[in-house]
Amino acid sequence: MASQVFYRKWRPQTLAEVVGQELVTQTLLNALSSGRVSHAYLFYGPRGTGKTSTGRILAKEVNCLTNGKGEPCNTCDMCQAITEGRALDMVEIDAASNRGIDDIRDLREKVNYAPNQARYKVYIIDEVHMLTKEASNALLKTLEEPPPHVIFVLATTEAHKVLPTILSRCQRFDFRRLSQADIAAKLARICSAEGFHIELKALQLIAKAATGSLRDAENLLEQITAYYGSEIELGQVQAILGITGDWRTRELVKHMVSNDVSAGMATINSLNRDGLDLRQFNRELVEYLRGLLLVKTGSDDAVDLTAEDLAELKELAVKASLPQILRAVKLFGQLEFGFDNYSTLPLELALVDCVLSSGEERESTISQTEVEIRQPPKAVTPPPPQQPIAKPEPASASQPPPVESMPATPLDSEIERLRLNWRRVIDEAPADIKRTNAIALLRSAGVKPVTIEDDTVVLAFRYSIHKENMEKPENQQVAEKIISTFLGRPCRVRCVYEPQNNHLVKAALRMGAQVTSVEEK
Repeated sequence: MASQVFYRKWRPQTLAEVVGQELVTQTLLNALSSGRVSHAYLFYGPRGTGKTSTGRILAKEVNCLTNGKGEPCNTCDMCQAITEGRALDMVEIDAASNRGIDDIRDLREKVNYAPNQARYKVYIIDEVHMLTKEASNALLKTLEEPPPHVIFVLATTEAHKVLPTILSRCQRFDFRRLSQADIAAKLARICSAEGFHIELKALQLIAKAATGSLRDAENLLEQITAYYGSEIELGQVQAILGITGDWRTRELVKHMVSNDVSAGMATINSLNRDGLDLRQFNRELVEYLRGLLLVKTGSDDAVDLTAEDLAELKELAVKASLPQILRAVKLFGQLEFGFDNYSTLPLELALVDCVLSSGEERESTISQTEVEIRQPPKAVTPPPPQQPIAKPEPASASQPPPVESMPATPLDSEIERLRLNWRRVIDEAPADIKRTNAIALLRSAGVKPVTIEDDTVVLAFRYSIHKENMEKPENQQVAEKIISTFLGRPCRVRCVYEPQNNHLVKAALRMGAQVTSVEEK
């Protein structure tokens, strides 16, 4: 006898064996025991959650020769015929490939004939939303006045695409995405029966990769056992799924929380040295940050982790602020690695951006607190005696006008316009350069235009590594192109290193000074 794939071999044969759909299965059992079986059901839910399997079980339950009002016996001729797929009175139709009106007309003709052997003819129409409009209308006519010996089970992953008139004639059951715990438990039972020895963490990893689909999880398990045999370790599962499982995701998040840029940079570059897939590492990093966000907001139940990992997240959440976590999730969740999957620059920029923004927020809070503390209480003093208003003396020719009345020079208005629209300048860059490293550098929080000297725009960088990267010819050309487009005239770009928020340096740059050297600590 030919071997069966796991998802068919281990398909549930009773409603009690259907994983994670207790609300659906209990309702159907109640309907069977009371003899109130509907003529049409709509099973809606994600793939691999048991919709067609439940339809098959329902067909056995209503036709079981031993019972007929509860779970099937799975031993009588009718139950075995349905299980083996040779029962003439149970028909499965794939609406994705049989979606035309001629297919449904053929079905309408056949439903009128009495069952061959069973009490009920059961039609399971999978992916019913794929039927054409004409075919759906033809099916509707049958659902409006069905023969008493026919039961329809319509299965779909997209209920919103099914005609409302069809929905209104069916009892709808929503199949939910399965939890990782339910999937891992089912995989453990399969492994025990098949004689496989797999670590629990490896099964949990397979369940996580299946994203709620038991069928996908069973297929993954079969693929892994076919490759590695019956003795399987966690590292082997990680390798075949392309998951790094690297401890440095936790380490990098700890450096972000403690605002340690140097240690974070060292962690990121160690990934590159070890040849890790940076895209996959970033996906796992975002997932870990999501877990931290959930713990910080008190949603511990939504985090599917071991007790040890959850305790570590809770300890980290105490040290991190909610805005800081939210900022990190957004920055790393929106990273684009472009065509170069091996460049660490996107990760480095996101790290620096996250830490700098957190530092600016903290400094702003401290400065505001100091102002409030140092500000003396207002004393109530009597109003001064009124003095006669002196007439203003005519302004002397040597006396300069007030600062407020001095008109801004064209260069001043250009730099202010560039500063105010800096984010828009980057976001509206041409499509062919949006995914370059230069755009990622310009988007960093530590970069800003400070002055314009004739035809040269001066950009200040808080970190020397970013300044050095921007000074590469290909990056500098991109910066010059988008700034020139915005200003409407050709411009050059000069990069300076400005490590601190020094207002004296800014003022000097506006007056035409140049930064000749900077002492790095």
